[in-house]
Amino acid sequence: MGSITIREIQQKDNADVAKVVRKVLVDLGVPKVGTAYADKALDHMFENYNVPKATYFVVEENHEVIGCCGIAQLENYEGNVCELQKMYFLEAARGKGVGAQMINACIEKAKEYGFDKMYLETMPYMEAAQKLYKKSGFEYLEAPMGNTGHFSCPVWMLKDLK
Repeated sequence: MGSITIREIQQKDNADVAKVVRKVLVDLGVPKVGTAYADKALDHMFENYNVPKATYFVVEENHEVIGCCGIAQLENYEGNVCELQKMYFLEAARGKGVGAQMINACIEKAKEYGFDKMYLETMPYMEAAQKLYKKSGFEYLEAPMGNTGHFSCPVWMLKDLK
């Protein structure tokens, strides 16, 4: 693995980020409806996260985007909870500790913003991701929080940031 950098998204990253997310979703066989694949925001990630209390990160290896993840206020939820959003890594980035580094960057940013908890949604067969989430302190929930529109993601997890 070459030189790895985690940094905040820049406008020039929009196309690369959308390409990474869609490739990972297609590779994993995720439904295109009711998941991040269909999100209108996907092609404009810089602009969508250029708001208060939201940040999107990219992971670069040798100046190429190989992964991404962000945090923002949990939609349609009254409470001080952020959501870990659109965490995707190309095959080249997996199994090398990059995911843990990315989650830690997001957790630190969420604490900096003053959020109390961090929520996420995922797919049942994304077992490696769930293992990483559990290792990072996330616990399973019985039902979703808020309304993200991702009705095809039936696994919900929450982490206390206090």
